[in-house]
Amino acid sequence: MYEIFADLHVHIGRSENGKPIKITAARNLNFANIARECAEKKGIHLVGIIDSASPYVIEDIEHFLETGEAFEIPDGGIIYKDKVCILLGSEIETSEINDQGKTGSAHNLCYFPTLKDIKAFSKEMETHIKNMTLSSQRANISAYELVDIVEKYHGILIPAHCFTPHKSFYGNCTCSLRRIFQDKYDKIPAIELGLSSDTFLADQITELENKAFLTNSDAHSLPKIAREYNKMQVENISYKEFVKALKNEDGRKVLANYGLDPKLGKYHRTYCEVCDKRIEGIAPVVKCDSCDSRNITMGVFDRIEEIKDKQQTKSPDFRPPYVYQIPLTFIPGLGNKTIDKLLNHFETEMTILHKVSEDDIEAVVGSKIAKHIMLAREGKLQIVAGGGGLYGQVKAE
Repeated sequence: MYEIFADLHVHIGRSENGKPIKITAARNLNFANIARECAEKKGIHLVGIIDSASPYVIEDIEHFLETGEAFEIPDGGIIYKDKVCILLGSEIETSEINDQGKTGSAHNLCYFPTLKDIKAFSKEMETHIKNMTLSSQRANISAYELVDIVEKYHGILIPAHCFTPHKSFYGNCTCSLRRIFQDKYDKIPAIELGLSSDTFLADQITELENKAFLTNSDAHSLPKIAREYNKMQVENISYKEFVKALKNEDGRKVLANYGLDPKLGKYHRTYCEVCDKRIEGIAPVVKCDSCDSRNITMGVFDRIEEIKDKQQTKSPDFRPPYVYQIPLTFIPGLGNKTIDKLLNHFETEMTILHKVSEDDIEAVVGSKIAKHIMLAREGKLQIVAGGGGLYGQVKAE
């Protein structure tokens, strides 16, 4: 057994020939560049590329395999330069009926072991989605129905960014995942927490006690890869081992979740759309304290406070620690040139964030930045909470 780092939610901006996939993502965020970024800069061993069901991306994957730099393995996944295993995934938006009987929608992360499986999944989903070439498109089926289709092609389904106010199950569809998935609830091995929540918040909900928690970047650019990630104990890097880790089987497991302090997330606190400001106050905030308007975007912290069924957090015995992680791009004083300088000396972001001493960092970029990195590592930097689509901010002093 050995330990690996995994980021399982990375988007593709454009295909190799420039076709749009995720409109809001960077143009250079393509399949090959993601593999290289994880291997050469990030130190990520397992990456989930969740736009792999797009026919344009499938073409890119086939070309990538033809180069000989990467190959599929029997246990599932694509190995790149013996450093990174790429999991083929698809983010699907499903149509749900919310607790009030109105139409809602939520995002689901679907992972598959082989290119053959995701190609077949893509073909079937073309009957449910108008434009399969684009990322995260709305399907005319529910997540309850999607589970069967995913399982048909040997995949698993994980609810994405579960608490965010837009396009998530708890955020705008339901107070209970069991109501959504019904008799298929036990087929869901894990949930993705999202940037604005953490284990402490999520473990105030009893029905999540048997689910693994994942912290992923939801990266829309190469630098954002691994702003959140997971440490796993596995026998090797493969789809099969990934699933075993989620299910806590045969000694495989999630060892730690490394995530942003939830206050750094874009939707941590409630935001007034009229006053254009984050609303302070005791959660749950359901209206503006200035203009009394209910035209708000409810924050994740406030939403969990509204739906939780525990008076205090109680995690199951298997739950790993949640480690607050501030990525290099969030740390004050670290611009692109400084980050490149650090990477040239220490190779990967994981090494800088976890292993290098303050003295070694100081020798490369000076004492002030070295101190900021250490304070970030220790969770001692001041944070101003985000909300309404605006990230929180890290303060050096």
